[in-house]
Amino acid sequence: MNTNCIFCKIANGEIPSSTLYEDDAFRVILDVSPATKGHALILPKQHIANIFEMDDSTAEKVFVLASRIAKAMKTALNCDGLNIVQNNGEVAGQTVFHFHLHIIPRYNEDGQHISWIPGTSEAEERESIATQIKALLN
Repeated sequence: MNTNCIFCKIANGEIPSSTLYEDDAFRVILDVSPATKGHALILPKQHIANIFEMDDSTAEKVFVLASRIAKAMKTALNCDGLNIVQNNGEVAGQTVFHFHLHIIPRYNEDGQHISWIPGTSEAEERESIATQIKALLN
């Protein structure tokens, strides 16, 4: 735990939150500044700044938990869709440097626009990128 990290304090129960779920490794809370009704955050109790610092076991558990939360939200909130968003680094929009996964229920005409402008790429460029990344995965 990082004693200067607000999400560490929330995840470990030092700061009150509207908790949806808690186990030894995670706390899931409702966001105090929600994009939509039911917007939640999955917070690891261990301080992990971003996905680049996360081990495979924790990553697996995060997404299993995200699936469980999403299914419960669909039933409880009757949302029309759902976004799962996770930002890494300031340039990507991360503002609290403790890993957190947003689960954002979506409703028709909710006014939110979580999107990007599609770019273009050439086959040669895609193959070069794929080759570089695959070499690091083996």
